[in-house]
Amino acid sequence: MKNLTNISILAIISLWLLPEQIVLAYPPAVGILGPAKSCLACHVQNGPWKDDQTLVIDLLDKATGQSLRQPDGTFKLTASRNQPSILLTAIGYRGSDPNLIPYRNAWLYVSPETIGNSALSKFAAGWDVNLPVACRITGDKMEGFADAHVTVLPMTILPTASAKDAVVQLQIMLTKGESVKGKPAEGMIGSYFERTLYLRIQE
Repeated sequence: MKNLTNISILAIISLWLLPEQIVLAYPPAVGILGPAKSCLACHVQNGPWKDDQTLVIDLLDKATGQSLRQPDGTFKLTASRNQPSILLTAIGYRGSDPNLIPYRNAWLYVSPETIGNSALSKFAAGWDVNLPVACRITGDKMEGFADAHVTVLPMTILPTASAKDAVVQLQIMLTKGESVKGKPAEGMIGSYFERTLYLRIQE
């Protein structure tokens, strides 16, 4: 099976870098085009969204519809080698205040251990994925989130023969507006959040 992380190449083909430019972070450039460890290397934390009951961050098993959320707020996926799992990443806001409805949500799965190495994929080593990063306008419909303004996309994860238990950081930004070209800290408001995904091999 082809390495599913190759799709990340398509996500950065459109980035043209002049010699005098330094890119610290740009989806999905965290750890790829520079040493940035999070989206906040470029974007500002100035949005109105809070990490409370109105925030929607969930990771679900597509086959069962069950959330992978643990009692401590982290997520855990247990998978068998060479067996794909399809997960749904749901990001958004639950509420009716028009001023708090995000326009676009972005997220990135990255293993902190991969920051600084030469690998294009920043997901956990040995785990193939086809959509570790996304930036999507809100408005998706999904059972269980009828009262929320969310984006939902599937991600296929496959532990290869070399996969080991790992920890992946899920970085999220809820945003409104548009960044000024070349000045990502201007023009867009955003709120940044993090969650932890534990990957476990079922022997």
